Amino acid sequence: MEQREAPRYSRIVSELRQRIEAGELAAGQRVPSTREITRQWGVAMATATKVLAELRREGLVHAVPGVGTVVSVGGTPRPAPAERPAGRPAERRRSAPDQALSLERIVIAAIAVADEEGLAAVSMRRVAAELGVATMSLYRHVDDKEALLTRMMDAAFAGQPLPADPPEGWRERLTLAARLLWEMFQRHPWLAPALSVTRPQPVPSALPYTEWVLTSLDGRGLDLSTMMTTHITLFNYVRGTAVNVELETEAEAASGLDNDAWMDSQEPALMEVMASGRFPTLRRLLQGGYDFNLDHLFEFGLQRLLDGVSGLIEPAPSAGERLLLE
Repeated sequence: MEQREAPRYSRIVSELRQRIEAGELAAGQRVPSTREITRQWGVAMATATKVLAELRREGLVHAVPGVGTVVSVGGTPRPAPAERPAGRPAERRRSAPDQALSLERIVIAAIAVADEEGLAAVSMRRVAAELGVATMSLYRHVDDKEALLTRMMDAAFAGQPLPADPPEGWRERLTLAARLLWEMFQRHPWLAPALSVTRPQPVPSALPYTEWVLTSLDGRGLDLSTMMTTHITLFNYVRGTAVNVELETEAEAASGLDNDAWMDSQEPALMEVMASGRFPTLRRLLQGGYDFNLDHLFEFGLQRLLDGVSGLIEPAPSAGERLLLE
């Protein structure tokens, strides 16, 4: 009888297990994330998630918030669950005491999953598995996934505080706030798509950013409504640009190609369109090469946006004008 080939995820698990047992992946060292697995082995995200879940079940790896999934100390595969004799009740899987569970631990674990695998991978069941507790025990600390997401966003903003001493000048202050937001969105790629501008979530730790921008613009000839509109415009610019970070990560995981490789693969078809002669300026640009960089795009757009705001700001009075006012 022809032997059936093992499922793809089982083969990946076996390969990673062998690398761990051989010491190639040492205790505390990161194992490939789900996105790296999809790229290296050309499998779907669901398959990659199943791979890490099996390695966790075997006790070979565990998740570390802010780091990813790492090899467990002394990781030795756990035997597969043995069949229980007929009539004997199943034993409950041992888990961490519920008393040790806290909202902070739940949020940290959820952020670790989202940072590594994207927001779609976060579920109450998955977070409970990461913590080694029953899924229902989470509901004593958080109502549902939506409430958990709000807590995750609040923790992300709390981890990126604004400085106590703001710089001089409204433009310098707004530039600093925008760059801190940009750093935060890159650290947590799921955060920008999760935030809503039209239906803003109650995220207390985000309010200091609002106050920072409003205070920076206060007393410069703008009414409160215009100040708030400026804040929303700035925030949405940073958020809208940062959404591309998560989209690019997902696209790379799905295709196995980074941005440069994908652009190279599209070049023949694009140059065929350029051969029509309808886009001579664009063709010159493509022939000369264009170095697309999301950080550069962010900085360029930020400064042009602030140039526009400067047109609304009343110029500060000179020393002579201040004396007259006094």
